[in-house]
Amino acid sequence: MSKLFPVAHIMGFLASIVLTLVAMCVYWFDLSFGASMSILFTTAILQAGVQVFLFMHIGESEDKSSIFLNLAFGIFVAVATIAGSLFTLVWGW
Repeated sequence: MSKLFPVAHIMGFLASIVLTLVAMCVYWFDLSFGASMSILFTTAILQAGVQVFLFMHIGESEDKSSIFLNLAFGIFVAVATIAGSLFTLVWGW
């Protein structure tokens, strides 16, 4: 029965909840800008890692190179979209 219980997924879910609460503490407590950005950036990276490796099963496939290539392409598209939005909406290009 222990093989049927998803311990890793439960622990990942609890880690996601804890990381979300830590990120919300930035809002609740009046922290400086540098501390706020450091905490938010760190929790965002950790949260993304938990999501990708536990819930998207990125390490469980035989063809890891195509999965990492698709992940890199997705990151590229996200960065290009954010940069394009900043250029047009903030900097007036």
